[in-house]
Amino acid sequence: MKQIIARNIEALPESEKMVVSLYYYDELTMKEIGKVLYITESRVSQIHTQAMLRMRGRLKKEIK
Repeated sequence: MKQIIARNIEALPESEKMVVSLYYYDELTMKEIGKVLYITESRVSQIHTQAMLRMRGRLKKEIK
């Protein structure tokens, strides 16, 4: 399962991959990520949501 998730993270667009990495691996808050990437906390949240939806769709296809 970890390999499947890692592969799906790697397939994300660069901005989504960066947000996911900073949030889950570096454990930064969305506010902190916004400061690092020079975007608003709201935009970080949007990118995170988009990444999760994209990954959820791909994972559903792979697991079935």
